[in-house]
This record gives sequence, C-alpha cells and structure tokens, in this order.
Amino acid sequence: MNIYVSNLSYDTTEESLQELFAEYGEISSANIIKDRDSGRSRGFGFVEMPNDANAQKAIDELNNSDFEGKTITVNMARPKT
Repeated sequence: MNIYVSNLSYDTTEESLQELFAEYGEISSANIIKDRDSGRSRGFGFVEMPNDANAQKAIDELNNSDFEGKTITVNMARPKT
C-alpha cells in the first residue's frame, strides 16, 4: 500500500520517515518530495508498505500524531489524476 504523509517538518529525512513506519512492518520505500529548484523538502512524502494490514495499522496510529515537532497527516495515497 502506498501511504501519503503530509505536514512533515522541512528537516525530516527519508531515513527518519522510514524509521517511524518501520515500527509497523516492512517498508519498501520512503520518499520525501523535494522542490525541483531548491532541493528543499516540500513538507510531504510517500511510504510504500507491502503488507496492507500493517500499512492500515500505521495509518490509523500515526495520523494526527506528533513527529519531529509537527502534527502529521497520514492517509492512503490516491492515484494521480
């Protein structure tokens, strides 16, 4: 399952995001979206988890939780339209 994580601190790294979700199971990938010009974080990212049950548990428990000083929003990612 692909998970969308928003309201991330600009200092959050892909490694720290992966560590946060690793508590809930195996992580395929963790990516923070960066500005094309400045290379700075845009404050959101995606985490891919192969086990849907673990992914849903992570969404349920991490949504509206505090991470690195910000209250993050965690949802199932929607396909691009």
